Amino acid sequence: MQRLLLAVLLAAAAASPAHAGLFDKNPDKVAQEAVTQNLRAVTLWVDASWGFRNQGAANALSRAHQAFTTRGYDVVSVEPYIENGDLQGFFVTYQKP
Repeated sequence: MQRLLLAVLLAAAAASPAHAGLFDKNPDKVAQEAVTQNLRAVTLWVDASWGFRNQGAANALSRAHQAFTTRGYDVVSVEPYIENGDLQGFFVTYQKP
């Protein structure tokens, strides 16, 4: 199921050049770009493969949530991506109500 979700997300990103550039950037910058481009929904990659996976990833998710919440977006989903049994990161989707 996770592989299918990843394939769908990557296919959607490839099909939409405006969204493809939103992966792996600073959450504040991505949130501001989403507002500027009037995007209704945004999916962001939060990397967990560097540093402390537990607290580092939690802090990164908190920063992303704060950046989008202050700009009027709600969290729709947080999907972990695990490869070979190791947590690599999260696909986080935000949406304007």
